[in-house]
Amino acid sequence: VVNKLRGGLKIAAVKAPGFGDRRKAMLEDIAILTGGQVISEDLGIKLENVGLNMLGRAKKVSISKENTTIVDGAGKKAEIQGRVAQIKQQIEETTSDYDKEKLQERLAKLAGGVAVIRVGGATEIEVKEKKDRVDDALNATRAAVEEGIVPGGGVALLRASLSIKAVGANSDQTAGISIVRRALQAPARQIAANAGAEASIVAGKILENKGPT
Repeated sequence: VVNKLRGGLKIAAVKAPGFGDRRKAMLEDIAILTGGQVISEDLGIKLENVGLNMLGRAKKVSISKENTTIVDGAGKKAEIQGRVAQIKQQIEETTSDYDKEKLQERLAKLAGGVAVIRVGGATEIEVKEKKDRVDDALNATRAAVEEGIVPGGGVALLRASLSIKAVGANSDQTAGISIVRRALQAPARQIAANAGAEASIVAGKILENKGPT
């Protein structure tokens, strides 16, 4: 504030993100992203001893009341990649869903994968409904990224039926296997039939096709 009043250097005061140890980690992320250094007495660095060589750089910094966006930081690519790898390792090791979510947020910011979705509506009820839909979509996307996806339309189940042995150890097992295989094939066949196509032909073509669909 004093520096701003004196006019020695153009500055903008921004509240640091996060709390406690998480705040320290996020400040270190920003320092690595911009090629700067965290200024903290915990690290033995006092504000009065800061030099220009300790400041980070970026192509653009956009500051609003609620958000600060850093675009194209001047940090070293190798250091950023090293930080990304470190966070990925922490994600693998943590058993807390909350910690994992926060680590993933940090990872996305370092990797340049941050998006802001603004939801609007004519009424509060409409806004809430749209927000719930967006939350559902985000959760589905996170699940897909973490756990993977399979082809829809009954294709995955149809192909899974091929991995089941056709003959069991006895007649009862063979009958059970046959029932399970037919059950796995049923969704794709029914979808094809609902569309007015010949179910057996469509199922055969799907099984012949080794691609993702």
